[in-house]
Amino acid sequence: MAFAIKAGIGDPGAETFRFVAQKTMYGGKRIAAGDAVFVFASDHEGGRGLIARGMVVSAKPVAKKPGLARQTPRVSLTVRIVARAKRPLGRNQLKGYADWDDGRPETELNFKFYRQATNKIIGLSDDAARFLDRFF
Repeated sequence: MAFAIKAGIGDPGAETFRFVAQKTMYGGKRIAAGDAVFVFASDHEGGRGLIARGMVVSAKPVAKKPGLARQTPRVSLTVRIVARAKRPLGRNQLKGYADWDDGRPETELNFKFYRQATNKIIGLSDDAARFLDRFF
């Protein structure tokens, strides 16, 4: 299974990214070392969307805080970049794909990343991963 992360990216040209205590949704908590991950620079933090494809070097679940009833699972990751995106793909390119039942990979990405626009790690379908591979 492939994954994607949308987060604030300080240096988009870095060879390695470290993400601390990132929220997970849509199967994102299953990310592990060796998994492929697509990196999106958060639009809300000045990013432009898809910037890179990488390999997870390490993934560690973050312990839940005691006393809180509902907590979204969080994971800390280190990702080594293996390719840079050659074309843009972000909120502006995906916002037109809002028919949640059409089965398109663009719609899956729009739904998982931008319906609730928080930064997060998500699991991807095989179709969405193949679609993202076309940007490299």
